Amino acid sequence: MIKKSKGNFFLGAEHTPKFEIREMEIPPLAPDQVLVRNYSCGICGTDVHIYHGGKGASPVNPPVVLGHEFSGVVEAVGQAVTTLKAGDHVTVDPNIYCQKCRPCRMGRKQNCEHLFAIGVNTNGGFAQYAVCPETQCLRVDDRVDFDEAAMAEPLACAIHGMDKANIRYGQSVLVIGGGTIGLLMVQLARLAGASCIMLSEPIAMRRKIGLEVGADAAIDPLHEDIVERIREITGQDGADVVIECVGKVGAVEQALHAAGPCGTVLLFSVPETGTAASLSLNDVFDKELTVMGSRINPDTHQRAVNLLNGGRLQIKKLITHTYDMAHLEDAIHMQMSSDSIKVVVHPQA
Repeated sequence: MIKKSKGNFFLGAEHTPKFEIREMEIPPLAPDQVLVRNYSCGICGTDVHIYHGGKGASPVNPPVVLGHEFSGVVEAVGQAVTTLKAGDHVTVDPNIYCQKCRPCRMGRKQNCEHLFAIGVNTNGGFAQYAVCPETQCLRVDDRVDFDEAAMAEPLACAIHGMDKANIRYGQSVLVIGGGTIGLLMVQLARLAGASCIMLSEPIAMRRKIGLEVGADAAIDPLHEDIVERIREITGQDGADVVIECVGKVGAVEQALHAAGPCGTVLLFSVPETGTAASLSLNDVFDKELTVMGSRINPDTHQRAVNLLNGGRLQIKKLITHTYDMAHLEDAIHMQMSSDSIKVVVHPQA
């Protein structure tokens, strides 16, 4: 078995530089563990938050190899592993739940009080190899590209959000934000039976891609009145379902304003800590709005893999930039740029 690896360790937001490539010892596998040779790892908004000193779904304790959206090939398995073998292509569900706390026992493990995440609390995808529990590794068809397979984790999160939004056949949907998640939501809304899908996004390149992957109309919120445009497109006073995927105050307030009577507003994005938006109580009352959040991916990772295996989504169009592991910090900066949609890192390059 491979005994050494290289990984790009996050040293902390206060450090300069913030990352350092180090040699890693790979310990003998426990009976239930899998050694994955990592081929692709996406940059997530959570990685950006951590880079700037924020926390992920659970606290980060550097030095640690980040990267929780990753895929690769099984290199070796522990003696008790039965569902995987060397050579299998896999994607990794990073979130591990205690199964003992009250939220877990109440069927709300996304609120687990002891949530532990690969690539956040322990070494993850920005390394040549990762050691993962068998339970967290899901087999992907060999014909699925590694970059696409790495998108299973954000797709799984989006599926959880879509479950909560509960789109019904024939409803109109407005997605606010044409980043990776927003463009996944556009495609999932089409699969869910939405009659009209609108994308609000200020960047022309993202609006163009949004139309290519399934949006019926694209709105420039900087130069167009979004409520008026919804009325022009649908004949309705607001959208039936609004999915906010930006995490900025203006986008949240836009979402509430753009929702129609008895509308549902899903605040999917991860805001900065302490962010607060004004809420028109009259709008909530008069329009009888349902406003909800969505957190990570409880029990949806396999469904994401099923969609990838079935070729049901256009994923490649969302991946705009690739980097090698040595240029991880550059990759993070590109992910923050309006020139990108999804940035991925290739640890073996």
